[in-house]
Parts: sequence; C-alpha cells; structure tokens
Amino acid sequence: MQVNDDSISSEAWEVWNNAYVPYSGFKVGAVLVADSGKRYTGCNIEVPIMSLSLCAERVALINALTHGERNFVSMVIAAGSDQPLMPCGACRQMLSEFASNLLITSLNRKGGQITVSLKELFPYPPVHGMEG
Repeated sequence: MQVNDDSISSEAWEVWNNAYVPYSGFKVGAVLVADSGKRYTGCNIEVPIMSLSLCAERVALINALTHGERNFVSMVIAAGSDQPLMPCGACRQMLSEFASNLLITSLNRKGGQITVSLKELFPYPPVHGMEG
C-alpha cells in the first residue's frame, strides 16, 4: 500500500523541518492519522542525555493522545536517510498500545517509500500483566 494523499507526505516533510537535532543532525518527521481523520504531527527532539530524547513517532502519538484521540489508522514517517526507516522498539511498543492495526509508510529524501503494518513490525507485543 502506498500513501495516497500527497498532503500527508508534504505535512511529514514540513514537520521534519522542525526537528531539534543538535547532536545527530538526523531529522525525522511523523504524521499520525486518527480514525476520526484528524492528523497529529511530531518531530524528533534530542537532548544531551540521548535516553531522554524523543522520536518523532512518539511525539506525534503524545500530541494525539493529549487531544483525546485513542484510535489510529496510519502514520507517515519522513527521514533524510538513504533507506526509508521504521519506528524503533520503544515507538513500536507505544504505538501498539493504541493502534495494533496501524499502517506505517516511511519516506526518504531519495523518493523511497515502504508501507508495512505495525503487526508485521511488532507481531508479539507484551500483554499487560504478562510481562516478565
């Protein structure tokens, strides 16, 4: 499946410009689409302690959650990488809490595009109460 709405791709690249990446210089932008049709954006934010930095995907999710959204259908990720990239493990875990059927489309500056489902990327998320 490909991104059919060029405006979502454009929005992902637009928010990509807002990334705060003084340490890595590696920008990422994301647009999360709720089942309501509303879009929520996020960009990566770095701080000196990298474990406290936030990925664009989680920023978009947090943005949506703070606006009361709980159900999501798709996400577009824009990155300046050679290959389209997929969410990290922490992002996969957080997204799976709210959107196990999420379709993720990743774009890169060279025109590459890959679309996969979150279930393909993260087939066995931990079940609450069953950790360990």
